Amino acid sequence: MRKFLVGMVVLVVAAVGVGLGLVTRHRSGAISTSTTTTSTAAVPIAPLTGLPDPSGLSLKRPALTVKIENTPEALPQWGVESADVVYEEIVNGGITRLAAVFNSHAPAKIGPVRSVRPTDTQVVWPLGGIFAFSGGAAYALNSIATVPGLDRVDESSAGTAMFRDPTRVAPHNLYAVGPKLFTFAGTPIPPPALFQYRSLHGITQGTRASAVSQFVVPFPSIYPVTWTWNPTSASWDRTLFGQPDLTGTGVRESPKNVIVMFVNYVNGIGTMSSYANLQGSGTADVFTNGEEVTGTWSRGSSPGDVVAYRDAKGQPILLTPGQTWVELLNTGTTLSITKAK
Repeated sequence: MRKFLVGMVVLVVAAVGVGLGLVTRHRSGAISTSTTTTSTAAVPIAPLTGLPDPSGLSLKRPALTVKIENTPEALPQWGVESADVVYEEIVNGGITRLAAVFNSHAPAKIGPVRSVRPTDTQVVWPLGGIFAFSGGAAYALNSIATVPGLDRVDESSAGTAMFRDPTRVAPHNLYAVGPKLFTFAGTPIPPPALFQYRSLHGITQGTRASAVSQFVVPFPSIYPVTWTWNPTSASWDRTLFGQPDLTGTGVRESPKNVIVMFVNYVNGIGTMSSYANLQGSGTADVFTNGEEVTGTWSRGSSPGDVVAYRDAKGQPILLTPGQTWVELLNTGTTLSITKAK
């Protein structure tokens, strides 16, 4: 399995045996050509971003998923801009929380770290690796314990891999240390690729609507998120609570891709035992390269299967290499989309 995963994500630029025609003008005036062969070393590709990773670190360590608070009291959040993938989910009370997945980078400060929820089991099952959280109720702890290969790290077992910031009020002051969390085991190494990507300069592929300038993901209560296309950075600027979503380092959250998965929240929205069912199939809106691609998502019967995203013609939806946010929005909800002029 490891050999298959590495083969699937590692090699992208392998210009081996490239012929270079050399032109020689002789004293007689005659011209001849010769060919030499050069080799360019293959550049590893990070499995969760599709970006080149010259360091190769992303292929030498597992996925690290950190559960992060998303309330006004939690802001500013730390480290989220360095995640490869971020899942936004509805939890009890109708608030949202993040499950940020790290592999390419290991920020020194991630958080605030909060408790596990049953949806996290659905998210991390294909990834395995390491799951960092503050603690949790028995039903949620029992759920996450079913994920094979997952090294669960809570505040009581993290040691110096987590710390409390005395300048902030608990429970909004617990933070994780990325490099130290990566010293925990976790399998598989590397994690499986979750998405398919177009080339860095390739066009968006798939059945798509008109170009989009902005869209709103209507999470409950005060948690709707506005995403605005930024043509300068070629990414989607995130606005939360009516303000630009800036991290603790002053960086605007602005991923290359936003996937809205319409999912069924089993046991209802906002209940204690509620969770997003990520098995089966449903509709999806994928926002990439300034455009909306409408299609479907599907995941096999095995919990470890990776979600597949396809357009209206059944072709894989290709993302832009870089960070991806996955919004787990309840089925039956409608996005508010502003087309580009």
